[in-house]
Amino acid sequence: MSEQRISFDGGILYLTADTQLITQQLESDFVPEREGLALMDNISTDETTPGWTCFWYDDTLAKYCMIGLRDGVVAENAIKQKGASVLVAGKSKGCGSSREHAPYSELLAGVKLVIAESFEKIYAQNSRNIGLLLSTDFSLLERIENGETIAIDTFCQGLDPISADIVKMGGLFKYNIARLDGKVQVPVVNTAPRPLNIAEKIIARNTVVGNGQYGVEAVKAGDALFCKADVRFTHDYSTAMCGEMFYKNFGENRKVTEKESQYAFRDHLTFVGSVLKKDPKKAHLIEVTDALATHQRDFCKEQDITLYDEVGEGSQAICHNGILEDIGLPGDVIIGTDSHTCTAGALGALAFGVGSTDMANAMLTKDIQITTPGVIRIELSGELPKGVAAKDIVLHIMTNPIFKNGESIGKVLEYTGSGIAQLGLDERATLTNMAVEAGAMTAIVEADSTVVDYLVNKRGLDRASVEARLIKSDAGARYTHQLHIDLSALSPTVATPGDPRNGVPLPQLVAEQGEIKIDIAYGGSCTGGKCEDMDMYAEVFAKGLAQGKRVHPEVDCYIQFGSQFVKQYARDKGYIEVFEKVGVKTIDPSCGACINAGPGSSDHAGQVSVSAINRNFPGRSGPGQVYLASPYVVAASAMAGRISGVHEALAD
Repeated sequence: MSEQRISFDGGILYLTADTQLITQQLESDFVPEREGLALMDNISTDETTPGWTCFWYDDTLAKYCMIGLRDGVVAENAIKQKGASVLVAGKSKGCGSSREHAPYSELLAGVKLVIAESFEKIYAQNSRNIGLLLSTDFSLLERIENGETIAIDTFCQGLDPISADIVKMGGLFKYNIARLDGKVQVPVVNTAPRPLNIAEKIIARNTVVGNGQYGVEAVKAGDALFCKADVRFTHDYSTAMCGEMFYKNFGENRKVTEKESQYAFRDHLTFVGSVLKKDPKKAHLIEVTDALATHQRDFCKEQDITLYDEVGEGSQAICHNGILEDIGLPGDVIIGTDSHTCTAGALGALAFGVGSTDMANAMLTKDIQITTPGVIRIELSGELPKGVAAKDIVLHIMTNPIFKNGESIGKVLEYTGSGIAQLGLDERATLTNMAVEAGAMTAIVEADSTVVDYLVNKRGLDRASVEARLIKSDAGARYTHQLHIDLSALSPTVATPGDPRNGVPLPQLVAEQGEIKIDIAYGGSCTGGKCEDMDMYAEVFAKGLAQGKRVHPEVDCYIQFGSQFVKQYARDKGYIEVFEKVGVKTIDPSCGACINAGPGSSDHAGQVSVSAINRNFPGRSGPGQVYLASPYVVAASAMAGRISGVHEALAD
């Protein structure tokens, strides 16, 4: 059989750090000189397809490709009209959300190949799954410019055997249909017994070895395999897309395998109308978002899937809160169509985000294709200073060159050490939640008595059965990197706008930038809307009230609950009364402002927010500037009217 070769006749579009060069390319035949060209780093999926564009999952996405790119440089339909078949970018292409809409929009706009210095894991896997080619080989550019066709094997270099076959076959559906028909053999994992870390133990136990058969003695980093998922979930941005893919590829009458482990959440878009109606050009999109909810309910009813639906004006729970509170268990493999699925790693589970194609396949196969990741061990020791929280820990950790340089891409972060014991489950969930902001696949915390007590007391589970699920890393287990963090040396940390990895100790930020006035203070989302987060907001605001202080008159402050359980917790503790007295606007559970889909989002570029969310990529929470901070700093800043620590705010 002749070798498959690909032609790239549409030309090359360089996504440059200087956005004016992008404009020149889009408006003419201008081609910048490659030598010394500075390419744009950290192009997030939020920029490629802003949240509101994800209301579609068809050809409509083509006209919105890259519409959220920095400086508003890409207009509607600009990428498609350019007709480029190759996009070129810098480091960490596809960081941020797991939304498959991003690479899909590129593919629909005519792009066949993306060349970048590095790719984030979920984006890369989503691209392979849908047939969008990727490469880090910049020497291809000259060959493409010269009109050379490129062998498909070129785009398989460095890939594991399964991923290479998926590329050659044009995507995951074609691969899995062949696999289920017995036409493709999955490589056998035959790694010899060795000391294993927690992630490797979970993967080894769930490795697919045959039809309905799971488990091998050992795995090592780089082993390609399919891993059984114990829990699968989608949310309202993705359920309809997954459902359509499922029926289209597997048959209209096909049923989800083991429906009892498949869940859906109506959590992202319950408040989006409050944002859309502000813009007359987008008000009509409310009908589109309502249609997504209808399609989600229809699919869940057809498949008899548990749906966490709307409650009042909000949601029953944000998916990550719901998994943490009600569903996940130590040792589980949990997959969800959201990058922050890693939150459940706080339970001692291996939890990670996947794209819609991966999920639609998993609805039938109940497994997910992975390459066994390397693991970064992060040891925490020392006592955390008063007023310093898990958010400060993770913002500090992400300033390490390992994360800033992309060495963490696709890795698992294993949190361990004596310092873990002082963190409750919610605070551990903040650490694991932000693993993807660090470029990692996920994070996991070794489950201990804190987790056992939570599951026994919150869910009423049998203590002995929960304890039997606990997994520890073996002595001598291997790690790609090992870090040690002395918690006693930490101070409140703030990530400056543009990237969560821009962490700066608060005293240093104030010394360097002076007073940073804010317009919005937002506490909520899966990162900042948990019970322990409510404890922190309430502690600061109660102290402020005792001094006669309230939210600054020039600041809009919002607290949004992560679930109905958290809301009831806050009510029972008397926190809601404190919030109302101090001038905070409370909001029912939803993802909300974190994805520019609810109160607390900025309205224009001149606004400044301090926020407890996980991500501050351009446009993520509106057009304004977003500083990321802990619940303590969010509450203190709300009263001070500027970014402030608790001591400074209450001493004013």
